[in-house]
Amino acid sequence: MSHDASPKLAPSILSADFAHLADAVQAAERAGADWIHVDVMDGHFVPNLTFGPKMVADLKKATRLPLDVHLMIERPDLWVDRYAQAGASYLTVHVEATPDPAATLAAIRKLGVRCGLTLNPETPVEAVTPHLGSVDLALVMSVHPGFGGQAFIEGSLERIRALRRALDERRSGAELEVDGGIKPSNAKAVADAGATVLVAGSAVYEDPGGPSAALEKLRKALR
Repeated sequence: MSHDASPKLAPSILSADFAHLADAVQAAERAGADWIHVDVMDGHFVPNLTFGPKMVADLKKATRLPLDVHLMIERPDLWVDRYAQAGASYLTVHVEATPDPAATLAAIRKLGVRCGLTLNPETPVEAVTPHLGSVDLALVMSVHPGFGGQAFIEGSLERIRALRRALDERRSGAELEVDGGIKPSNAKAVADAGATVLVAGSAVYEDPGGPSAALEKLRKALR
């Protein structure tokens, strides 16, 4: 598989102003974002609480971009149908939180949604490799999930490379997404390690020049 194309950029609304989310999503869309990344947190699997299905449904009305919904929740199998109905384009579940990943991935796909699988920084990559033949997306967390604005964990590049090799061995066309601490200073290294989608939160929404300046810096760094 060739990975020469520039990676997709998926701004994470976790770092946006929650009182103005439609504006934040539309600003990212105008700035040329490829996807919108939506971090769903339940206060149990991670120590924070964010968006329910209604928020996803309302965002769906606000943008034409694919909604890349990352379920950082316990027992995501009980929720995938609600998020599918709400309009998620991708639904990614955590291997640590899913009693039967194969069944949950199959359920997501049956709902007509692309399915993703992710793992926390301390979980060995081997936890997800058995399922890579049946995913549309593999997500590497390069921070501990739960809060935006954290620094990129350096050992993550090796994990990205390992997942890239595992996907290529299976001749998988799945996206390889990386989420956490992505900045113009490390975006190229992450892409070179094999990522095809970069999630950026604080780098996009806390840039003084706004999302358009931020995404331009990321694209420039990737050239």
